[in-house]
Amino acid sequence: MSFGGCNRGSNCDTRLARHISEYIGETVTIFTTSGGASGCGFTGVVLSVNQCFVRLITEQGSAPSNPLAENICGEFDGRGKGCGFEGVGGVGSREHHRKFGSVCDIPIENIAAFCHNAV
Repeated sequence: MSFGGCNRGSNCDTRLARHISEYIGETVTIFTTSGGASGCGFTGVVLSVNQCFVRLITEQGSAPSNPLAENICGEFDGRGKGCGFEGVGGVGSREHHRKFGSVCDIPIENIAAFCHNAV
């Protein structure tokens, strides 16, 4: 992590960034000075911090499917499809709608409160 010069000016708080960097890998909640939904706070795992931004993963994607599952290879899916093409995980199936996760970059200068566990 770098706490050198900030590209956005001198408004970045280096002390807060250093403090937040102690919680990399931990789940935290960050409230911002903005309004609307973003003012309700962001809860996630701290991925990285520099003197200008905190990067949180706010929603993890789904795990990979089990390649040894019965209906992937070995039995047909009832529609004449087999071995994992359209029958399992294809565009027309339920498996197609998986979550990819989300990452949130929060400007240090917009943080109103940083909440973390005491231990």
